[in-house]
Amino acid sequence: MPAHPARAANRGRRRTLAANRVSLEGWGWSGVPCTPLWELEAHAQKERPGSQPGNEGRARFGRSPAFRARALWQEMDWEQLELNPRVVAALRKADIKSIKEVLNLSGADLQRLMKLSSADAECLLKTVSHSLRRNCMLTALQLYQDKDHFASQHQKLSLGCSVLDNLLKGGIPLVGITELAGESSAGKTQISLQLCLCVQYPYKYGGLESGAVYVCTEDVFPSKRLQQLIDQQHKLRADVPPEVIQKIRFGNNIFVEHAADLDTFHNCITKRISLLLKRGMVRLVVIDSIAALFRCEFGASDSVLKARYLQMFGAQLHSLSTRFSTPVVCINQVTDAVGESEAAQCGCGSVDNKVTPALGITWANHLLMRLMVSRVSQRDQLSGAVFHHAGNMRTLRVAFAPHLPPSFCCYTVELEGVKGIK
Repeated sequence: MPAHPARAANRGRRRTLAANRVSLEGWGWSGVPCTPLWELEAHAQKERPGSQPGNEGRARFGRSPAFRARALWQEMDWEQLELNPRVVAALRKADIKSIKEVLNLSGADLQRLMKLSSADAECLLKTVSHSLRRNCMLTALQLYQDKDHFASQHQKLSLGCSVLDNLLKGGIPLVGITELAGESSAGKTQISLQLCLCVQYPYKYGGLESGAVYVCTEDVFPSKRLQQLIDQQHKLRADVPPEVIQKIRFGNNIFVEHAADLDTFHNCITKRISLLLKRGMVRLVVIDSIAALFRCEFGASDSVLKARYLQMFGAQLHSLSTRFSTPVVCINQVTDAVGESEAAQCGCGSVDNKVTPALGITWANHLLMRLMVSRVSQRDQLSGAVFHHAGNMRTLRVAFAPHLPPSFCCYTVELEGVKGIK
């Protein structure tokens, strides 16, 4: 007999996750624990949305569009709303079970269908609408003055280097999408791996005391380099006591996913990553790289469809970042700028190498901050005051950010990690 479709799908999911597992047992630690994801996903379907961990973030930042869409359709317990018992009884008698059914009816239709007065019908519409409404708007002054209540607006994720943190005024913002764009071998993956370790440190050392998700879209996960960075943490983070570093099981808190196509990537960010965020297991999402997903999927004539996918993924990633106060770091590739105007528009061109990040303005509109990394030419190194770093120096440049001026600093990639040059 043929296998049941649901069971076949579950077996396929288990095989995929087993293939994606990163085995690091030879290094004496348990590696990247991505196998429990399917179990967490299955368990989450049994839980009610109101009882899931992570709803605290949703209450603080307002309900997301996806949450409101689910609330419209799902069967409602009318006694949870502040409604007159007479109205609740009328709703049940009329067999109205969801908020969408109520909002699709006018006040006059509700009066006629449920035998209610005009005041009761108006009160019902206002109550169900209020249950979906976002939190009230806040001014910038209110956010600044109430730092304790809106800590995520002021807290940053450290890059593990005081020079780089000073450039970014503390590090990566917790809410919003940060893009890290640059040419090959400029250090994008090195910075991302360092962030995956920094997020696990206590708050007092610039971390978030949580794990990270690393989504690979083209290359395999650099597990050997990650182990090197872990072994050298005591050298890179001299500001952290050795006993604190020894207590952190860095490898156990990094989850790896491989998404080579758009459908797999969509399933990854909407189900698996969302599940880890709800359970508080991660506070950093890294995508390496976002451009690889679109490079082979779309031709020149598919620009409209490509823009729709970019808008959808950008909105979903921004929603996850906002709901769970989690920084999203997207690595992007660069292309040669056709003219000076194109390079100047993104603010990332240089005198000798005019490049622009891939995916265009559609993707750029979803970004909070764009950082450009590049290798420094040997001629520029020899003419500067950093001769001893010749052949290994790179630059980190702020292309745009709402809280930072255009600026840059130099850094090197060494065995222990990424280090800024004063």
